[in-house]
Amino acid sequence: MERFKAIWITKTEGEKRQNPPEVREIGLDDLMEGDVTVRVEETTINYKDGLAITGKSPVVRRFPMIPGIDFTGEVVASDTVDFAIGDKVILNGWGVGETHMGGFAGYARVNADWLIPRPHDLTGYEAMAIGTAGYTAMLCVIALERHGILPERGQVLVTGAAGGVGSVALAILAKLGYEVAASTGRPEEADYLHELGATTIVERSELQGAARPLAKERWAGAIDTVGSETLANVLSMVQYGGAVAACGLAGGMDLPGSVAPFILRGVSLLGIDSVMAPRRLRVEAYDRLVRDFDRDRLTRITTAIGFDDIITKAEELMAGKVRGRLVVDLN
Repeated sequence: MERFKAIWITKTEGEKRQNPPEVREIGLDDLMEGDVTVRVEETTINYKDGLAITGKSPVVRRFPMIPGIDFTGEVVASDTVDFAIGDKVILNGWGVGETHMGGFAGYARVNADWLIPRPHDLTGYEAMAIGTAGYTAMLCVIALERHGILPERGQVLVTGAAGGVGSVALAILAKLGYEVAASTGRPEEADYLHELGATTIVERSELQGAARPLAKERWAGAIDTVGSETLANVLSMVQYGGAVAACGLAGGMDLPGSVAPFILRGVSLLGIDSVMAPRRLRVEAYDRLVRDFDRDRLTRITTAIGFDDIITKAEELMAGKVRGRLVVDLN
């Protein structure tokens, strides 16, 4: 039986915290059940993967576990008519890396319903440079568009703009013709954000602290990756009839704000779920990414690493030392 490397997370019975991750050599028999087996070609490190590897939040709910909520690769075995051997596929979410073994390994075995075909003109590297972060960013843009937040409505804010979701969201919005304000707590990233298309840089401190029920109207809409006080402040500053697509909780899960933006300005809060989104929406998001995201920018927002760098880079991500996206090349 072929052996391959995997990031392996365990937890000792009776202990509150999981054990430090290790690199282990395993075989196909060590994987969980599923009707499609994929040779993983590329994967990526997301914020949730950082939480899983460092144990800073109990996102892993089954042990042992292989983290990695994203991967792309080639089907090597299939018990379903949906996918044939040799097909190129993408997986994002579905609890993979949390309750089902994920992409930080040479192979993954999953349910066919969780996979989508990889667009023919999208390479594996590009698919993971986009990853759940970019796919989530596209879901946010689609949600704003469907709510009528189009470029002519005015400036749109992106919070956490130097991160994975924020970087892609910023680039997509700029290509679509939006005027974009980018919020960051890292002023040294201003040139990077302007390069991606930001017209205005907003200091993170402007969106911190207790939110007023209503503040000065500043933006037609926003994509928020932070949550907590940041989201509450953003909501208080969105223009009448505007909307905020919320997709992250880097700042916390709470929302310490007021109902005033909703009932006095008609602001809408649009929740974005990338984990359980239906296949049709996933396919739409990737089709839009192929068309509406300037993939030439991927080299600017992406760093390529090897399998042996995963644990170290996940720790750096959680320490706020990573810009943009990390792609793990397993080829």
